[in-house]
Amino acid sequence: MWTTITEHITIDREQRSVRKDGQEVHLTGLEYGLLDFLTAHPNRICTRQELLDHIWGDRFQYDTGTIDVHLNALRRKMGWDVKHPVKAIRGIGLIFQVEQSVMQHTIDLPLFLAEWLKSHEVEIRSAGLVPQMNMTPFVNELTIEPKALRTLLDGVLAALMPGAKPGVLRLSSRLTMHHFSLSLDINGTRNELIVPLE
Repeated sequence: MWTTITEHITIDREQRSVRKDGQEVHLTGLEYGLLDFLTAHPNRICTRQELLDHIWGDRFQYDTGTIDVHLNALRRKMGWDVKHPVKAIRGIGLIFQVEQSVMQHTIDLPLFLAEWLKSHEVEIRSAGLVPQMNMTPFVNELTIEPKALRTLLDGVLAALMPGAKPGVLRLSSRLTMHHFSLSLDINGTRNELIVPLE
């Protein structure tokens, strides 16, 4: 059964076939896996580790550039120019963008924050800090513009790091009826980011 992904792309997931403007596109198994996974999660950040786990399995534990190689091949075969729908979010992963009335994306929060901590691992550890993450178990996804969230987190971390003493960096979350909040605590110095829920 063919599923319409965008105006130009359709996928038959049972037959693992892809068509662009009605013409079949021949993809390798890994190229198809990458396209299939990304299009199954539109407007959601898919972290590089998540892509490796779901598509490559045990063959790769760390991304040594193989995702980018297959993504470039996929872009070429799909004939995507600079306005292609797959965007790289630096230090986090990839996102398959489809038109939305509001430019927001649903992100898997624990994965996003784990990748964010990993991207700052050197500066956190050089300050003698041990990162910890405590997410409320019932908050798995959040709809927010990921660059805005990352900018807020980076700003808070930059403000805390210059005076940080060796100890523990704690990242935690809280959900109420009116807002979602993220707390970043370094040795008792706490900053909270609040996202209103509409």
